[in-house]
Amino acid sequence: MFRFAGTAGPDSVLSVLPTLAAPPISARPAVTRTAYWTRLLPALAALACVTRTPSFVRPLWNPDEGYLAVQAGLLAHGGRLYETVVDRKPPLLPWLYEAAFAVFGSGSLAPLRVLAIAAQLLTAALLASVARRRWGDTAGRTAGVLYLLVSVGLNPEDAQAATFEVFILPGTVAALWSADRGRWGAAGAAVACAFLTKQTGGAVLLPVVWLLCRRGGASAGDARGAGGAADARAGARRTGVVRAGAVRLAAGFALPVLCAALVTDPAGFLFWTVTGSTAYASFTGSELLVLGRGLANTAILAVACAGLVPPVLRALRGRRATGVPRVPGAVGADLWLWLGSSAGAVVLGFHFFGHYYLQLLPPAALLATAALQLLPRVHLVSAVLTSACCCALFLTWGLLAPRSELAHSQRLATALAHRTAPADRVLVWGMHPETYWLANRAPASRYLTAGLLTNYSGGRDGPRVGEKYAVADAWPVFRAEMTARAPALVVDDSRGKPYRPDRLPSLRGLLNGRYEEVGRVDGAVLYARIPGG
Repeated sequence: MFRFAGTAGPDSVLSVLPTLAAPPISARPAVTRTAYWTRLLPALAALACVTRTPSFVRPLWNPDEGYLAVQAGLLAHGGRLYETVVDRKPPLLPWLYEAAFAVFGSGSLAPLRVLAIAAQLLTAALLASVARRRWGDTAGRTAGVLYLLVSVGLNPEDAQAATFEVFILPGTVAALWSADRGRWGAAGAAVACAFLTKQTGGAVLLPVVWLLCRRGGASAGDARGAGGAADARAGARRTGVVRAGAVRLAAGFALPVLCAALVTDPAGFLFWTVTGSTAYASFTGSELLVLGRGLANTAILAVACAGLVPPVLRALRGRRATGVPRVPGAVGADLWLWLGSSAGAVVLGFHFFGHYYLQLLPPAALLATAALQLLPRVHLVSAVLTSACCCALFLTWGLLAPRSELAHSQRLATALAHRTAPADRVLVWGMHPETYWLANRAPASRYLTAGLLTNYSGGRDGPRVGEKYAVADAWPVFRAEMTARAPALVVDDSRGKPYRPDRLPSLRGLLNGRYEEVGRVDGAVLYARIPGG
């Protein structure tokens, strides 16, 4: 049992920081590894299923799921990523959707929901493994359970969707898990998998590199302690081991990324995942909107983490008095660096969408688990109960959340399917690509939303939305597509937004004289092609 000693001075705060992520303790419990995981994994699996239950109550949760579903359909019919199928994201998740549709059909996202449960379970199991190695069996169980309880602590559209952030988490945790064991090639490959799911998954590279450098620092310290030429040789040998680790880390990361680039289109891969998002990564002209969204999502996450934050604050304030041996010179900067780099990934691009915050949860769960090792057991019980109550609150939100935009997309898709034939191509001018999937109609353009053609995809509120803010060379390509194969039906789903046609000369030119209004659905305007127009 650990004793909390109350408020202390700066020295005691510094002394407790190493404990909040110290490397493995030497003592091991008597419970065998097989028995431990045989008991823990079914419990984590059941909890993962419970926390993801709301994800099955609606056909889709947000436009990202719709975008991925449409991409998967286009890829299955011969489309090429970064050429005729484009987005600012890496290729792994579109490929996963395509594979799921090939096996289970494209009519439902339920298989992706199941895969999301598997991703969350794998994340929790890896966190449990890291915590168990560092602090013992109880810590392993604590880390896995706390993570799953807080994993749904955002707006259900962000937390329950089977989209990018959910699937980068196993890769980020696997990277730290591998680095913690000195498996640098595997760590690099795990970072690459996270990066190839979404670019911000690469943020975990910072704590991984720190762990590698720390190993070199520890080796150098051991060598200096003995003195003499033999010790110098030993230090050089250990430094060589670290250099070899760096080479394996770099190779493990570079090989999957290069393979993904070569399998797709190298120039397109570089443009769409790295260099082509300059206008997107700015909040100029939308400062209040973006900051308001950031504050709102931060407040929501703070509620979800109500069970995690107090133990960390108590441990930072308290005097470290554990009596548990630890590796000499060990420090806990890896988890703090992981949390900091994940926070940087949230800030990057200045959009603060809720699903961005999911990256913060694995390091937060481990830091809370570490803090709880310093405190009496009552704090562990309190943290779990508080997290469980917050989880129940968010699950209720997920089950009862309104479906206004989904209902609109469904009504629009019904009207679209009624007015077109299955072989017709259509253009939905808006931010809801799921309409194509719900209507089972192919898009007339590679640009599935108005965002890539106007920059509205960043959640802008007007000042930097328009043709001149589009992805480079997008409008010439779009005009060529409309000329070569004009859509049978155009749906203006802007509903007064800053990307409405009257603000876009090229889109007005497409509609004028060639299309006529044939109906309206909830403010969306349907235009059919005029014969001979």
